[in-house]
Amino acid sequence: MNPSPEVICAGIIVADHLCTPIERVPEAGELVMADGMLLTIGGCAANAAVDLAKMGVRPAVVGRVGKDAFGRIVSDFLRDAKVDTTHIRVSPTADTSQTLIVNVKGQDRRFIHTFGANAEFSAGDIPLSLLDQCKVLYVGGYLLMPGLQDDELLVVFSAARAKGVKTVVDVAIPKPGDYLPRLRKLLPHVDVFLPNNHEGELITGAKDPVRQAELFHQMGARTAVVTMGGDGAVLVQDGLRLRAGVYRVPFVDGSGGGDAFDAGYIYGLLHDLGPEDCLRVASALGASCVRAVGTTPGVFTGPECDAFLREQALKIERI
Repeated sequence: MNPSPEVICAGIIVADHLCTPIERVPEAGELVMADGMLLTIGGCAANAAVDLAKMGVRPAVVGRVGKDAFGRIVSDFLRDAKVDTTHIRVSPTADTSQTLIVNVKGQDRRFIHTFGANAEFSAGDIPLSLLDQCKVLYVGGYLLMPGLQDDELLVVFSAARAKGVKTVVDVAIPKPGDYLPRLRKLLPHVDVFLPNNHEGELITGAKDPVRQAELFHQMGARTAVVTMGGDGAVLVQDGLRLRAGVYRVPFVDGSGGGDAFDAGYIYGLLHDLGPEDCLRVASALGASCVRAVGTTPGVFTGPECDAFLREQALKIERI
């Protein structure tokens, strides 16, 4: 019998197709060569689960794939990474979600995405019995999955809180919209909320990441962490405001960096670290991710992360 999972990673599962950085986007009909291309795991829940497994944590993924070749590839990849895939459901009608990621040197990534089976994911896919076993419930890609109904998710989060399970949420926003009413309902049930500053601005209208974090905390999140890519992150909770810098590493591909940050923060929660140390581990995993093409290949293992943290200092200041 497999040991019980410590973390449930629920939400988006994707098959990612991506290339090593190319010189420029091809013109119509033009062929541009890349040094390599990769078919691998993607999506917030899947990425975070793989990253946690690399850190020695026992994760389980809850989500949906199609009964196509991509669904089999994704599931095999997760199992090979020592992720529990018992609770991944196979859609009889929808294809596996896929993202085409185009990396161009010196530019941000370009994405082409299909919802696929993720559109069918619902809070009912999360077995409440798992909450008796785990320590953290993470929902990745909230606001992106049309089948994820807020009232149903609140039932799951309320049950998690009642059992002492910490709740962690990250979002993915497909387009501008009125997301505040949904977050006002959910955030009082969330221990750690982890959007990036672009998502924070779309949700709140505020440009300042500190103000964004303050608003999310005021709406009920016990801890709000707004990530800012190469500019670090800010954290707001009762009586504490922090601004963290970044660890400087060679940049290759930003895919999965935010999910790796989430995994690092969750690792800190599992080990009862304070907010500053949670930020250190999260920032280290996020930095390690961008050193390689793909969402998970560059992410530190536990021993690698420990060694990195002993050698590198992260600037964290109170604000």
